[in-house]
Amino acid sequence: MSASTIPLAHGVSSSDWKQPYHGTVAMISLIIAETAIFSIFVVAYLYYIGKSTYGPQPRQVLELPIFNTVCLLSSSLTMWIAERGLKRNSISAFSLWWAITFALGSIFLVGTGLEWKKLIYQDGLTISTNLFGTTFYSLVGLHASHVIIGLTMLLVVLLFALTGKLKSAHLKQIEVLSLYWHFVDAVWVVVFTVVYVIGR
Repeated sequence: MSASTIPLAHGVSSSDWKQPYHGTVAMISLIIAETAIFSIFVVAYLYYIGKSTYGPQPRQVLELPIFNTVCLLSSSLTMWIAERGLKRNSISAFSLWWAITFALGSIFLVGTGLEWKKLIYQDGLTISTNLFGTTFYSLVGLHASHVIIGLTMLLVVLLFALTGKLKSAHLKQIEVLSLYWHFVDAVWVVVFTVVYVIGR
């Protein structure tokens, strides 16, 4: 008996079951792998908290990036609104909210850059200063690199939308990209908690 004719259990016919979209499966697999990588960096940061024998220490130089955090987390909401616009086949609404999402992510990234500039040039904290510097730049830098990748993909999609090459038929691809961006936002909640709340 071939695989195509094997009956499914519990009275479910083969026509009722659909394979998940391959892009979604690939993105979920990537997110699982990336979660493992981030977990290693988070554990390392937690392990080395307070073990730097000389300064600067986190409580001396770190400030809560509230505005940056609000911008990044808000971008998940604007992305969801953009998706709804695409579902209604409103490319103009999609483009507007997608552009806002890109702007919010860019503000977050610029804020991270300004924070690093202060830490390096005013506070003298570099990746080689002490254990805090090493683990801080490694963890926050890993997240920032994912934001850069996400922003690059957001920009490509925005250009497609503005040039009329994006259609409602591309919704599944947009949803896959949205999974990545929501993951980046979720990771930031963990990074923010570990670095700026527990670590201080």
